Amino acid sequence: MRSRSSQNAINIINFITFLVIVIGAAALLIVLSAFTGLRTFSLSFSESFDPDLKAVPQSGKFFSFTEEHRSQLLKLTDITSFAPELEERVYLSHEQKSHVAVIKGVDEMYPKATGIDSTIYWGKWEVDSQLAVAGIGVANLLGLTLNDFKNPLVVLAPKPGEGSLGRGGLNAKPYNEFPLVLSGVFVVEETLDKSYVFAELDLVQALLEKDSTTVSGINFKLAPETDLLAMKAKIASILGSAVQLKNRQELNSTLYRMLNTENLATYLIFTLVLIIALFNVVGAIIMMILDKQKNSRTLYSLGSTIKEIRRVYFLQGVLVTSLGGLLGILLASILVWTQIQFGWLKITPSLAYPVEFRLVNVLIVLLTIVVLGIIASRIASNRVTKKILAY
Repeated sequence: MRSRSSQNAINIINFITFLVIVIGAAALLIVLSAFTGLRTFSLSFSESFDPDLKAVPQSGKFFSFTEEHRSQLLKLTDITSFAPELEERVYLSHEQKSHVAVIKGVDEMYPKATGIDSTIYWGKWEVDSQLAVAGIGVANLLGLTLNDFKNPLVVLAPKPGEGSLGRGGLNAKPYNEFPLVLSGVFVVEETLDKSYVFAELDLVQALLEKDSTTVSGINFKLAPETDLLAMKAKIASILGSAVQLKNRQELNSTLYRMLNTENLATYLIFTLVLIIALFNVVGAIIMMILDKQKNSRTLYSLGSTIKEIRRVYFLQGVLVTSLGGLLGILLASILVWTQIQFGWLKITPSLAYPVEFRLVNVLIVLLTIVVLGIIASRIASNRVTKKILAY
């Protein structure tokens, strides 16, 4: 593996083969680390917006959450906090600007159940009476400012029930409206920032003409190392069959599926590149077989079997690919570590490209290189036949 061949062309071929393996292994680990970091970065948005566990209606938009339900949930020690919510699409209006968004009614326990208050970018989290919190997208679209009591945000919601247009006479409004004053602005993700306004739960229930027991969901914050399946069963026994319980991954199933698909597709593409690159290994070993043909004949004459001679070239190919893979992993690990420490590659001037070093990615790359190297070496070493060894 270390010695130079008598033919300079073979030395060049061997060097290029080794270099291609190193670059391929390094590229695969860098890409997997980048996608792992991007996945963690993308999911960090949902961690500040979605709870550990959420109860949603089995069908329809709403379900009943009574004081009896609340008292039974308080007895479950693995639930650190829970918060009911009520959300509905509404029409927002402010100084001749309008926007359709979702108003979410929450109580004082909601920040503890979700951590949404950590996303406040401007102002503070204060949802009480007329005070509300909106996404930065909503604030920009409507030109909202904080604590503007003279020009509040007007929320309009259609009156529920049949015949609402004719209720109260021809001059009656077919909608309920309520003014809100912005106390804070949150930043999570572009779609969410343009979609949500948080207000007091009692106010939203009144706006939608719902009673105090009507909610659209309950957010649960669980204690660390809680058995999720067991907790789901306990909560379901309390709330009944009218609700279903979803964890964070189930609430964002489309996002998780998209990220997993992208990760798999990228791995397969780079594996295909490695397969093409490892044809160089096949070619290099075959050239080595031809270059060392006289040595192989001597070994054969001394009593070595064809199987033993093939093993020599097979082991050479496996050693070259494995060593190249290890060197590539080492170089890639250094690059990933420097990106984590110094953030030399930027998405924006203030945001470094997210990467994450994981041992599982190293094992995937090493296993891929070794398996492909074994296959390539086996194919090439099988070129040793009686015809080649015959004088």
